[in-house]
Amino acid sequence: MSKCILPLILLSPALTGYVQGEEASHLFILSGQSNMAGLDPDESFTPTVQNEFGKANVIVVKDAVGGQPIRRWYKDWKPASGDAPKGNGDLYDRLMMKVTQATKDKELASVTFLWMQGERDANEKHGEVYEASLKGLFTQLRKDLKREDINVVIGRLSDFDMKNQRYAHWTMVRDIQVKIAESHPRGAWVDTDDLNDGMNRKGKTIKNDLHYSVDGYKTFGKRLADEAIQLIEKN
Repeated sequence: MSKCILPLILLSPALTGYVQGEEASHLFILSGQSNMAGLDPDESFTPTVQNEFGKANVIVVKDAVGGQPIRRWYKDWKPASGDAPKGNGDLYDRLMMKVTQATKDKELASVTFLWMQGERDANEKHGEVYEASLKGLFTQLRKDLKREDINVVIGRLSDFDMKNQRYAHWTMVRDIQVKIAESHPRGAWVDTDDLNDGMNRKGKTIKNDLHYSVDGYKTFGKRLADEAIQLIEKN
């Protein structure tokens, strides 16, 4: 998808217009790679936010793809050295198209961006630019949605590779996620260290796995929702 599509999206009334008389909605945007892709919002995330704000007042948009680096979302991504690859941001454009469609003619009371990603960047040793990339993604989103009040919830990488034996920048990316969340005026992070033990969806017992268990994904969704609710109510 070409980069010229997004400006066309922004010209639509999706994020600016609404049907008079409707109550403003709370928008939740879920994105990232495999551990977000493995999350079924309907299991725990959506019911939790609907219980808090009302079913009619909640919009949940999810678009996640396993094994993808942050450059698929952040358009100005640059490596620590060398040239940046072409075509950055294609998954971001796809996500934004879904956001636009879901919010057409809706007034938004709040926007919360929930992000679970970083495994691929840790594996490719791009930890040195991950902080700038994630901050850049948040800035990109604020600019495109024309809102400075976007809440951010980050799922921190789990305890899968705390010795950095398989993914050399694992703990680096993990620490950056916490740093960004705690320094962000509207940020929070979610612990996932206890989510990757148990039984996975293939019926296999896992321990400190890259991905989460069946129950782990349910807990993950609930934690994301709880943090999002706290940010909305606080701000």
